[in-house]
Amino acid sequence: MPSIACGALQSLLMGGSKYIPVRYSAYAAAVAAFVPRRLLHFRVHLRSPHFRGRVYNTLPFCQISSRACNRSSVPVTASNAVEVARSVDETIFAERIATLKTMMKEVGIEYAASIPGKSPALLCPKAVGDVKAGFTKKDVDMNAKHHTEITEKNLQLEPLGEEVIAYFKRREISAETLRRNGIKQQKNGKKIAIAFPYRRNGTTVSCKYRDFSKMFWQVEGEIDKLSMEEAGYLNCVSVPDGAPAQVSKEPLAAAEASRIILATDADGPGQALAEELARRLGKERCLRVKWPEKSATEVCKDANEVLMLYGPDALKKVVENSELYPIRGLFQFSDFFHEVDAYYHQTQGFELGVSTGWRALDELYTVMPGELTIITGVPNSGKSEWIDALLCNINENHGWKFALCSMENKVREHARKLLEKHIRKPFFNASYGGSTERMTVQELEQGKKWLNDTFHLIRCEDDCLPSIKWVLRLAKAAVLRYGVRGLVIDPYNELDHQRPPNQTETEYVSQMLTMIKRFAQHYSCHVWFVAHPRQLQHWTGGPPNMYDISGSAHFINKCDNGIVIHRNRDAKVGPLDGVQVCVRKVRNKVVGTIGDAFLSYNRITGEFEDMDVRAISTSITRGG
Repeated sequence: MPSIACGALQSLLMGGSKYIPVRYSAYAAAVAAFVPRRLLHFRVHLRSPHFRGRVYNTLPFCQISSRACNRSSVPVTASNAVEVARSVDETIFAERIATLKTMMKEVGIEYAASIPGKSPALLCPKAVGDVKAGFTKKDVDMNAKHHTEITEKNLQLEPLGEEVIAYFKRREISAETLRRNGIKQQKNGKKIAIAFPYRRNGTTVSCKYRDFSKMFWQVEGEIDKLSMEEAGYLNCVSVPDGAPAQVSKEPLAAAEASRIILATDADGPGQALAEELARRLGKERCLRVKWPEKSATEVCKDANEVLMLYGPDALKKVVENSELYPIRGLFQFSDFFHEVDAYYHQTQGFELGVSTGWRALDELYTVMPGELTIITGVPNSGKSEWIDALLCNINENHGWKFALCSMENKVREHARKLLEKHIRKPFFNASYGGSTERMTVQELEQGKKWLNDTFHLIRCEDDCLPSIKWVLRLAKAAVLRYGVRGLVIDPYNELDHQRPPNQTETEYVSQMLTMIKRFAQHYSCHVWFVAHPRQLQHWTGGPPNMYDISGSAHFINKCDNGIVIHRNRDAKVGPLDGVQVCVRKVRNKVVGTIGDAFLSYNRITGEFEDMDVRAISTSITRGG
């Protein structure tokens, strides 16, 4: 039977490209000694004459006889590739392709559909006969049907000998299991290869091989499949080609089984295989095994290792304890029981929220990590001053750190306000301080260190306005780098609110608040977001409503807590230093409830203190 020699093909292809080396290793020659020629694939890579780069073609089994293999037994690389002058004449290239196709057609290989630049794999239709290296039978005229026939006789398979049975016994696999699965052997002189025939409807359709030194050809899960049978699982199959390099994105029709247990290797490729199988078969019906430990630092790799180390009962238990395959975004409560237990036992210390530092307000509102508090109030009501005082109290009592995105404050002014609240002395000798002595240089230096350790500033130094995504991106960095637990965004109208033309402001606000809440929950960070009310046409002096916030009712609808800060401006109805903290929404009843708390504002130090409610006229609360 005629054949195409590797050397001939190499000569033809090298004329069409500057470098076309052909690699044929001794390993491939060893494989050819056992693998039937009808199963070997023939791969040819055709290149356009316009291709200028280097090409590295692998022609692993284009010649079956040992004589042809020996002609190409030395790997050809870029360093030893023969360089020839390329012809740009496309006519010459076309003639070479035509000659190649003619030679292939003579041996029964139809390649009419080939396209230059593609690499289709073709099954040689005339690869039959003796599989021993160095031995080729005389050419025999055979029809196409006989060409594709695969039988154990043609594959020269024979019953297992004592050497193979002993090998499997060492792997805890019995002769009965081998017999039931039709495992055979193939001899080549003194060498023995274990054969794994594949049958469909009683007909052999393929075969895989391996030897005792773990040199194998497409044998991946067969021994693990046999191991599963030793544990009592007969409805078990192995994948045909081992683990994939990566998970594919293409869908595939699922099998008919209602429950599928994945028992792939514990290494990286094995886990990639499990993910690919689950994707194709449907994660909702898949389970996966969790291999037991074999040492303090390692787990068992596969089913056969468990069988060898711990026996069939342990392997059976591993399968019985298979876990539901995780589906991203779908959980059971048991996945969070450790959080539920910590919540119940209050192991973190803030399960009921942390104190605001004001006894009257703690009855209505405490600060819970992971929540969003919207704060509003008419201009000059003390919203920013109150938030600064709140942060100082939380830092003093609980050691929290904060990220500040306060666009309306100059850095030096904001530093002065925070230092006055922390040191409890005025920053300057000025009229607002009265007779109180200003902070000393030593206190200033200590305060500066406290500022630097406690607060991290998010500021846009360009002349453009920052977007909410920009703010949250930097806040995330502050959480991960510095461990901040609170974020202040003050105020809403100083952000860049560009939105698509087809999006309303209400839709935009809803989307923005959802983004902020997800940040707060994901990073367990409390967010205070200041939003001004719209212009009140008929304001009577009382605190505004949360629904008065400019932009959207979503500010009150989507927040966890809603607070209105209101300062009394009428001496006739109460002290002018009186500040009313109106808690208008509390989603979590553990944190607080709706109501009003009254604080007094110290103009000298910027501090807030609890106030006797009886000292304020009830008329302050009208309109709230």
